Amino acid sequence: MSEETVYKRKRGDRYDGRWIKDVTGLTTIMMHIMPQRTESEVFLQEKIDATEVVRYLEAKNASHPEYKTTIFHALLIAVARMLRERPKMNRFIQGRRMYERYETSLSFLAKRRFTDGAEEAFMFFVPKAEDNLDSLSYEVAGKIHETRKSETATGGMDSVVNGFAKIPRLLLMLVVRIIRWLDFWGVNPKAITDGDSNYSSVLLSNLGSIRGPAVYHHLNNYGTNSIMITVGTLHKEEMLMPDGHKEIRDVLEIGVTIDERIGDGFYFVRSLKLVKHIFAHPELLDQPLGIPSGFDYK
Repeated sequence: MSEETVYKRKRGDRYDGRWIKDVTGLTTIMMHIMPQRTESEVFLQEKIDATEVVRYLEAKNASHPEYKTTIFHALLIAVARMLRERPKMNRFIQGRRMYERYETSLSFLAKRRFTDGAEEAFMFFVPKAEDNLDSLSYEVAGKIHETRKSETATGGMDSVVNGFAKIPRLLLMLVVRIIRWLDFWGVNPKAITDGDSNYSSVLLSNLGSIRGPAVYHHLNNYGTNSIMITVGTLHKEEMLMPDGHKEIRDVLEIGVTIDERIGDGFYFVRSLKLVKHIFAHPELLDQPLGIPSGFDYK
């Protein structure tokens, strides 16, 4: 369900998602015998041919050298489109029920400084129908620029987290227990969930920005996040092409951890194919998200 869809909340719905009742018996049982997200994880490490996107970005950046659109920005908008066109990927399980979000959201953590002791800041985005690569990348770059003006939290979710961290240990244990109980029933105050990466559709970690690999990263039992993506370093690699010859290509490796209860392998693989299709046809990156990609899943 997209954020433009008007939906009247019904009994059993949460403020951040509608209750999906028509789930299979297997899924219902899985939600009870594997109630924790961390025990329902599946992990996939995949290589994406990014050659066409790299060429596309080089041409785009040449027209405005003062501002650089990155491969991570391209992946963000590709994932946003995948979530819109593949609604089951925008679902979550909490309180042993399945829900589908009213909106799509992306989040990641950004280092305030590239030093060992530097703090991290929460970045949270809700792409709209009119958004494309340019608008999203400008928003991302702008927020990161503002964040890096200060070495410590200046508001938002960062300040909320730091505030909780100052509570004495025994009291904090009680507070966290209450919050997790409220989380189970979907009645947590928005003041402690809005902008929290644990409540985003997809949480990403751009390890490529520090020359790191696409490693496995666990999901969290707290919150509603069902998909975690780590992004490795863009590099050259020999790949086998469809016609059988080998060629040196630009490759982006990603690691995807997903809650297997929200869908099945067939649906997951088709969703990944859409992301790969967008990277092979980068002109789709500049197309508003509200316009369907037209990808043929056959």
